Amino acid sequence: MNNTQHLPQHHVSNIVLKVGGDFFEDEQAQASFFASVATLKNQGHNVAIVHGGGAQLQTQLTALGFKSEKHEGLRISPDEQMPAVTGVLAGTLNKKMVCMAAQAGLTGVGISLADGNLAVCEEVAPMLGAVGYPHPRSAKLLHQLMHANLTPIICSIGSDLNGRLYNVNADQAATCISSLLYADLYLLSDVSGVLDENKQLIAHLDDSKIQQLVHSGVITDGMIVKVKAAQEASRTLGKAVQIGSWNDVSILIDELHRNTGTTITSSGSSS
Repeated sequence: MNNTQHLPQHHVSNIVLKVGGDFFEDEQAQASFFASVATLKNQGHNVAIVHGGGAQLQTQLTALGFKSEKHEGLRISPDEQMPAVTGVLAGTLNKKMVCMAAQAGLTGVGISLADGNLAVCEEVAPMLGAVGYPHPRSAKLLHQLMHANLTPIICSIGSDLNGRLYNVNADQAATCISSLLYADLYLLSDVSGVLDENKQLIAHLDDSKIQQLVHSGVITDGMIVKVKAAQEASRTLGKAVQIGSWNDVSILIDELHRNTGTTITSSGSSS
């Protein structure tokens, strides 16, 4: 059903996998993804998973009578919506992820950016409401969990020093976690990578090409946020970041035979 058992042997590393899009609607994709995670862990890699949940959040907000809009790929999140946002992301979806992990033989621990002093958030812009940008603080909790052979599953809810809860873009949350762990970062969704104007996969993007594609309208909305998060992570970590599909985890992590996904490199990073 999948080729996760053929993942190559690499040096042991920290890996951050971010999932989003329609992941929670696709049981086959979930099973394949967590089988890949189990294989990576069996090879000795440390794996942390970061998730969003836009479609499920939209459904819940609509059911509660809330109007939900996006601005430049970020969901406007008034403070009065945050109990519902937190309930979906840190509650229902986070615990579903823990259960999915268990089915693959993993012991997952569901947490948020607000736990364990992982990050502190600041408001992105007043017009967006409680949308936060996460700044990494401490990797201590993550290291303790990984040392105990537990798999951190981190939702994109954060807080500031005053206790205000924030909805954080999951790609930015994953970038934050990868910075804490100096991890290889894979931003996964339901598309194979960044596509050009003809819907063909772009194998590699650097700063100038990204700027060109954003300016020409080829990269839009949520993909802008994803690509910029990858750029930031690449600059911070000094290495390339992968954007691809959660169906292709085993191929994406095979550096020698990778034939899918988009490799993002930014100034100061190596390819």
